[in-house]
Amino acid sequence: MFCYQCEQAAKGVACTVQGVCGKNPEVAALQDVLIYTLQGLSQVAVAGRKAGVSDREVNVFTVKAAFSTLTNVDFDPERFIKLINRAVELREGLKAKVKAAGGAADFPAGPATFQPGATKEALLQQAESVGLKSYPAADPDILSLKHTLLFGIKGVCAYADHAQILGQEDDKVYAFVHEGLAATAAPDPGLNDMVGLCLKCGEINLRAMELLDAGNTGTYGHPVPTKVPLGHKKGKAIVVSGHDLLDLEEILKQSEGKGIYVYTHGEMLPTHGYPGLKKYPHFYGHYGTAWQNQGKEFAQFPGAILMTTNCLQRPAEVYADNLFTTGLVGWPGIKHIPDRNFKAVIDKALALPGFPEDTNDRFVNSGFARNTVMSVAGTVIEAVKNKQIRHFFLVGGCDGAKPTRNYYTEFVEKVPQDCIVLTLACGKFRFFDKQLGDIGGIPRLLDIGQCNDSYSAVQIAVALANAFGVGVNDLPLSLILSWYEQKAVAILLSLLFLGIKNIRLGPSLPAFITPNVLDVLVKNFNIMPISTPDEDLKAILG
Repeated sequence: MFCYQCEQAAKGVACTVQGVCGKNPEVAALQDVLIYTLQGLSQVAVAGRKAGVSDREVNVFTVKAAFSTLTNVDFDPERFIKLINRAVELREGLKAKVKAAGGAADFPAGPATFQPGATKEALLQQAESVGLKSYPAADPDILSLKHTLLFGIKGVCAYADHAQILGQEDDKVYAFVHEGLAATAAPDPGLNDMVGLCLKCGEINLRAMELLDAGNTGTYGHPVPTKVPLGHKKGKAIVVSGHDLLDLEEILKQSEGKGIYVYTHGEMLPTHGYPGLKKYPHFYGHYGTAWQNQGKEFAQFPGAILMTTNCLQRPAEVYADNLFTTGLVGWPGIKHIPDRNFKAVIDKALALPGFPEDTNDRFVNSGFARNTVMSVAGTVIEAVKNKQIRHFFLVGGCDGAKPTRNYYTEFVEKVPQDCIVLTLACGKFRFFDKQLGDIGGIPRLLDIGQCNDSYSAVQIAVALANAFGVGVNDLPLSLILSWYEQKAVAILLSLLFLGIKNIRLGPSLPAFITPNVLDVLVKNFNIMPISTPDEDLKAILG
């Protein structure tokens, strides 16, 4: 086993015995084989596009299969075996279509000719020669960039899959996913070529996030500022965690009128701001306070738990009897719902005791996506010109279990009273319930949304830059980011593609970035690790 795709990599280097995330060597090996088969499928897809052949089933499958290898998405070995075999079936079928169109589909060796073993044991043996360290690259910096590209593509696939579920697609996204995956298996690419592909990954990720934003807002309306209870109502309960808005909508529809209150957890908090979701009277509030306490919180939850996408932390077995997963999410022994028929979840919620009494003593605000912020842009600009607002901090990104992530809590607590904090993604659960007050009616803590809403943050920054007549790097804005998994890698590549400089990144730098690649990032973008809140605030504000 060798895995270093997330910030939790053991000893800051790599997980080689057991994943810190809980992934065992068997699952890690099967994920390596799946990525290898996707590289081969992508090689054929690239050849197909040259011949005018683009197969939608192949496109959608590639995105979903790559998404399944993200940190904390799927730990079920049997599902990976099925995905591996399906990838090869689609590859061979696509070869026939390419040949029929007059294209070149003869590959002498490599992933495009790979034949998976007939048993799990055979696949595990094959995995020993197709893992991350096997990628052709004589130069360690080239290998580093290949892995950066791969992990960025995984993030793109996550956003593209969410968008596709809501009817938003663009063949340019699929084409790049295939181009990039094929490039990770290509021999001897040039350094400049790999840098270019990493930046292109950032460009395509912007498009994927734009598609997802269109899917979310087109289906559920633009988020509006909303006061979200952190307490609960007496009665039966379902909590929904993860990211998938369609899953949440379906559970709301199917549980309506059954005496069940539906709560959000984790990245689902911002969904309370969507008009198309907040209209349900039994959609009440947000359960839990911090991502890193998820196991404890879920173990105490007296209802049913529905997990969508990659937000589950160990130990799942503590609450496995009450837990259901959907979509790509899967763990051995956990009940999986593949078709959004949530009767089993509802029945479980009705059978469990629920909350014995009301509690509603605390609230948080959400729903400050781009439309809301832009609607008061004039007020914000005047406040800046009048020196009521000195600086903006975007403090966001992923959360994780390391104690060093307390930096982000302390940083927000120490931000001066004349500054605004924008936040998004699960990193905000380090400080989302802090009462920071307001500046002239503008809340000092603005929750833009999920990590899936990063497009909103980009649009806010661009709009403010245009309003002030300056570049984004000239705004009184600093990015203080936390990363954990591969969607964060894709977002970072998008920021680099946009030329954003002076990003502070933590709690530690990616293990897959070599010193030489890091040196390039520092010289060209002045990207830097976080230090201490006091030192960073002093460096930024003077």
